[in-house]
Amino acid sequence: MKKILFVIHDLHHGGAEKVLVNLVNNMDREKFDVTVMALFGGGVNEQFLKKDVKLIICHKRAVRGNSKIMKLFSPQFLFGYYIKDKYDIIVSYLEGPSARIVSGCNEKNTKLVSWIHVEQHDRNTACNAFRDYKEALECYRKFDCTVCVSEYVKKDFQSIFPVENPVYVLYNTNETDQIRELAKEPVDDVVFKDNEIKLIGVGKLMTNKGFDKLARIHARLIREGYKAHTYILGEGPERNKIEKIVDENGCADTFTLLGYRTNPYKYVAKCNIFVCSSVAEGFSTAATEALILGVPVVTTRVSGMEEMLGKNNEFGIVVDGTGEDKLYDGLKVMVSSLKIREKYRDKARERSKIFSKENTVSEVEKMFESMMKNEA
Repeated sequence: MKKILFVIHDLHHGGAEKVLVNLVNNMDREKFDVTVMALFGGGVNEQFLKKDVKLIICHKRAVRGNSKIMKLFSPQFLFGYYIKDKYDIIVSYLEGPSARIVSGCNEKNTKLVSWIHVEQHDRNTACNAFRDYKEALECYRKFDCTVCVSEYVKKDFQSIFPVENPVYVLYNTNETDQIRELAKEPVDDVVFKDNEIKLIGVGKLMTNKGFDKLARIHARLIREGYKAHTYILGEGPERNKIEKIVDENGCADTFTLLGYRTNPYKYVAKCNIFVCSSVAEGFSTAATEALILGVPVVTTRVSGMEEMLGKNNEFGIVVDGTGEDKLYDGLKVMVSSLKIREKYRDKARERSKIFSKENTVSEVEKMFESMMKNEA
């Protein structure tokens, strides 16, 4: 049995955090002894870890400016400070501080994996948690391999960091059966009206999610006479900004911020269209979950969406770019036609099969086994 440690910043309500829990919960316990280390505790996803997954919390809560504080110390010092036990494989499951810490490992028999979830575009963004680009490149070159969640993220990473070790693409793990089962739960706190076309977005209320853009688009649809209602599942610092846009456009009755919910699936399943309005993504967990629930997807052209939905809009609508007008046009196509919505509902269910839990977990386990045989 191989000992594996996954290191992540925290287990709060984000896509990467959720899919890490999904992955470790489903790995073969006869082959892998799994530990998750969260640098900072208090995350809502901690409760969903299975009891046989060890959880290490380094600090009870996040400290403001923690990445700047960590940069005062070398990766080698940080590794020795945080990681006391020995492992066969150590995975940095997010960009940033966890990658810097794990790269400080000097154990010759320990394999290191860096897991990249988002497109970073440029050196400044990619090196934010490092002292400079030189240090970042040195750190990433110490990993035995890098895993990216989509082909787009892989190309983006390699354009910034020319590492020589293998870079793989492995899709995120979703609890497909559980998602469909939870979607059957009744919704007793929201009244979904049959005469409204229901749109839904899911994610932290942060700038990169573009929910302010979606609020303005919703107002345009209402002004044009469409009976639409948009729901947002998530919480974050952009709430006040979004609420102000909604109020200024007189859409408070048809644009609802639901906040964070532990079971988002029962809300998504009741809607007609899933919207991704992001300006940056890795491989959207929320969009994948919408496909699993058979909800048609309209999305901006961010990382992973063409892989997910096809280059010619075969399984959903990917608009040209991330701009407001293009997303509005794409949504208008879907909102305007019941026939198109029904077409993409069937296509969503068809596409979801490639993201089955069994397939994604199996691919990860094969990679780990290959590494231990020195084949990676």
